[in-house]
Amino acid sequence: MVAGKLLTLLAINPASASELANPRFFEYRSGGFVNNLVDLTFGWFRTLDDDQKEHYQRSLMHAVMAAENGEKVSWYKRDASGFAVPVHTWPTGSGYCRRIHIQAIAHNTEKTMAATACYNNAHDNWQWSKQ
Repeated sequence: MVAGKLLTLLAINPASASELANPRFFEYRSGGFVNNLVDLTFGWFRTLDDDQKEHYQRSLMHAVMAAENGEKVSWYKRDASGFAVPVHTWPTGSGYCRRIHIQAIAHNTEKTMAATACYNNAHDNWQWSKQ
């Protein structure tokens, strides 16, 4: 119950630039978008270890900031692997956004998601968006 309340409180805060380095996989289920970003699990108490998270984060950051649309940025660490692919980039009034398709396989479970990262020139930061 306490953990559920904590996750709810965390989910209320908008995505920050620091979350760009660690977006969370989500199951397709009811609930708000930010709630979906909070859930990083591959089953009960199964997550990526620190080294795996680092490889995942590096591939995601490279995909968001440097990869061409359609360029697959893969990662692998021990028994986990995945990739991030920017599929579309478009300008906005304050910067630009990139739609990213993400996949990770760990603990014999495959997780996929599509997320949009938007860069805001005025604030010089990235944020995850519902778009």
